[in-house]
Amino acid sequence: MEFTLFTLLNGVSYGLLLFMLSSGLTLIFSMMGVLNFAHASFYMLGAYIACSISARIGFWPALLLAPLAVGLFGALVERYGLRPLHKLGNIPELLFTFGLSYLIVELVQLVWGRAALNYPIPKELDGPLFTLFSTSFPKYRGFMMLVALAMLGGVYLLLTRTRVGLVIQAALTHPEAAEALGHNVPRIFMWVFGGGSALAGLAGVIGGNAFVTEPAMAATVGSIIFVVVVVGGMGSLAGAFVASILIGIMQTTAVALDYSLASVLGRLGAQVTPATPGFALLNVTIAQSAAILPFLLLVLILIFRPKGLMGTRE
Repeated sequence: MEFTLFTLLNGVSYGLLLFMLSSGLTLIFSMMGVLNFAHASFYMLGAYIACSISARIGFWPALLLAPLAVGLFGALVERYGLRPLHKLGNIPELLFTFGLSYLIVELVQLVWGRAALNYPIPKELDGPLFTLFSTSFPKYRGFMMLVALAMLGGVYLLLTRTRVGLVIQAALTHPEAAEALGHNVPRIFMWVFGGGSALAGLAGVIGGNAFVTEPAMAATVGSIIFVVVVVGGMGSLAGAFVASILIGIMQTTAVALDYSLASVLGRLGAQVTPATPGFALLNVTIAQSAAILPFLLLVLILIFRPKGLMGTRE
C-alpha cells in the first residue's frame, strides 16, 4: 500500500511537470503548426533566470518574473526569427528552432558556466507535506502539482471563456475573417508563441530546483516532451495531459521495480544460467529499462494509433 501510494504520487507530480512543459509546445503547434525544437531550451532558460533572480530577491518574485522574461524572449524569436520563415514552409522553421536550441545552450554556458548551479528549494516549501506509513511526501512536490493544475485551469479558461481566447481560436481557424474584423493575426501568433514559451519557463522555475539546473537539463527532457506530444496527439492539450500523467507514473513505477525476466523465470522454477541464450537481456531489470519505456510507448502508438490517444492529426 505504501509503495503504491507514494509511487503514484511521485508519478503524478513528475507527470504534471511534463505537462507544464508539453502544454506550451502543444499550444504552439495546434495554433501555429510550428514544432518548436527549442522548447526544452526555453525550459532551461527559465530555470537559469529564476536561479539568478532567486539568489537576489527571492524565489517568489522569480516565479513571476522568469516566465515573463522567457515569454518575452519567445515573442521576439517569433517576430524576428520565425515570422519571416512562415511563408517558406515547415522545414525552414524546424531548422531554425533546431539551431536556436543549440545557440541557447551555448549562451547559457557562456553566461552561467558549465557546472550545475545551486538553486535551492525555498525554505517555506522545504520539508514534508504529510507523513504516511512512516514515509514523507515532500511539500515542494505538492506545490509543483498545485502550480501545474492551476496552469491547466488558467489556460482552459483563457481559451474557452474569454474574448482573448475566442480571438485566438478565430485567428487559428479563420485568419482572413479575423483580419477582416480588425485583429492583427501575426501579432496574435507572436503572443501565442510567447505564451507557450512562458509556460516552458514556468516549468523551468518549478523543475530547476526540484531536479538539477545544468546545461544538460534541456537535452534530458527535450526528447520526452516530444514523446508526450505525439502520444497524446499532435495539437491536443487534453491528450498531452493524459500522456504526461501516463508517462510520469510509468517511469516512476518502473524505476522502483528491481525485477528482471531472469528472476521471474527463476521463481517459476526455470534454470537461467550464463549459458542460457539471451542471458544478458534476461538480466536487465525493469528499473534499468525505465528510460526507454516512453520511447517504446511512442513506437507502439505510432504503429497502432498514429494520431495519438486524443489527437486528430496523423
